[in-house]
Amino acid sequence: MALRHLSLRDFVIVPVLELELQAGFSVLTGETGAGKSILIDALQLVLGGRGDALWVREGQARCEISAEFDAPSACTSWLQANGMDSADGALLLRRSIDRAGRSRAWINGSAATVAQLRELSEQLLDIHGQHAWQSLTRPAAVRALLDAYAGVDGAPLLAAWQAWQQAQAALDAARRAQDSLAQERERLLWQISELDKLAPREGEWDELSQQHARLSNVQSLIDAALAASRALESDEDEGGALSTLAQAQEALQASAAIEPEFGALLEPLQAAEAQLRDAARSLHAYLRRANPDPEQLAALDDRIGQWHALARRHRRPPAELPGLLASWRAELERLESAGDLQQLQTRLEQARFAYDSLAGQISRARTQAAPRLSAAVTAGMQELGMAGGAFEVQLERLPTPAAHGLESAQFLVAAHAGVTARAIDRVASGGELSRLSLAIAVTTSTLGPAATLIFDEVDAGVGGAVAATVGRLLQRLGHDRQVLCVTHLPQVAACADHHLHVSKATAGDGSPQSQVAPIAGAARTQELARMLGGEQITPATLAHAQELLEQARPAPASAPRARPAGRRGVRV
Repeated sequence: MALRHLSLRDFVIVPVLELELQAGFSVLTGETGAGKSILIDALQLVLGGRGDALWVREGQARCEISAEFDAPSACTSWLQANGMDSADGALLLRRSIDRAGRSRAWINGSAATVAQLRELSEQLLDIHGQHAWQSLTRPAAVRALLDAYAGVDGAPLLAAWQAWQQAQAALDAARRAQDSLAQERERLLWQISELDKLAPREGEWDELSQQHARLSNVQSLIDAALAASRALESDEDEGGALSTLAQAQEALQASAAIEPEFGALLEPLQAAEAQLRDAARSLHAYLRRANPDPEQLAALDDRIGQWHALARRHRRPPAELPGLLASWRAELERLESAGDLQQLQTRLEQARFAYDSLAGQISRARTQAAPRLSAAVTAGMQELGMAGGAFEVQLERLPTPAAHGLESAQFLVAAHAGVTARAIDRVASGGELSRLSLAIAVTTSTLGPAATLIFDEVDAGVGGAVAATVGRLLQRLGHDRQVLCVTHLPQVAACADHHLHVSKATAGDGSPQSQVAPIAGAARTQELARMLGGEQITPATLAHAQELLEQARPAPASAPRARPAGRRGVRV
């Protein structure tokens, strides 16, 4: 099971729709203009299609579409990576569009972008339209389909191609810029040599400024140290701090035996005395080494003058000179690397080798897959009334390598035996094109990860026994995938496991409204009879309809066919 539920609100001519989808093969039928393709449009929109105010039903403020899927494991990982809820194994996509064309989207209740909806779409649903054959004339679509059949992932080759092109561009730019690079390199070398003479260290400017300030004010610093020392160590007549502190201790000690609290006060006074004596010793040490040094001061003046001169020349604060020198050295290293043509040539050769290696692997995979795909589609053509017809995948070597590889791919078709195969867009019959598209779709439908396949009137232009074959093919697909088909052919509709009928009525206000309902039993027979004979349903058409249902009844179920592993889906 893949698509569980589809819900529409005020979408085109659908006021409200709640539709449960079943596993297997389901068909949508109804008169022309009833709105069968509206459901396909809604699914495309909720999976990231282009939003437009035209989707909103006349007179309403907005439309809403919701689709609930079983979440495959790849989607669960994607949801977790994008911070979205992945509980219960379900995936609920919702999108609304208002009358101004503004669109909003949600994934499992979390706000999402349209791009995120599109990312998920390839994992969930694959749509084959009635004009699907047109994409088979486009080289990119042909190549993508062949690569999917071959199990080829083109992303690494594209990355190798881009690396090769970038390496080539770097080498070309270096060759063109050799003269200017040499001039720039010479300028940088001169600037670096000038600053190298100074050799400024990070943090040196602050050290120089501090030393200069100390030496410039050495006498006042000595005077301050002497004054502090005298304040600490003067005798008791002069009121020195240490002598005064000693007097306080003596006074308390004399009475400590009487008043215990005095004893407690002695402890901080003793600690204070120890700290003051340490301070006094430090001041004596400072005074022993603090002497005016005119020579050192002159050296500092000279050094600071050099810093100032270079800072003015390069219009930078002095403290930024070390960083400026480091940036010039880094720029010189970059220039020397860019100017190393031999190194750039080596990189180019390595990138080209990597591309050639991957391109060769892909070419071999395409060459092996082309005849297998040709044979499989040719066999499908025989079933679809193109007896003797043949399908061929033609590979042609490109004159120059491309991002997608070394060859182009083209589909050739011979509609009948004895006819030369020609490009698919030169096949004249619309019916043949539709049948061929269906043969390719059926052959490749099991390649992708999408669990739901939708065929939108791909059976246009066929009828009779071929229509019955189309129905059986889609019925067979329904064993492996969930298949939904919009059809006008009763032979196809009779093969379905489930039948959905689309009808259009006129509302009380005169507006058209489309409705969808599952039908079975007599109602299904009536619908098939209408598809067979038009508005006039006769006993003969009813009998024919019943006969179609009996003939289309599937054979006893057999073991489901294994799906090819490791292949990517491609929409046809």
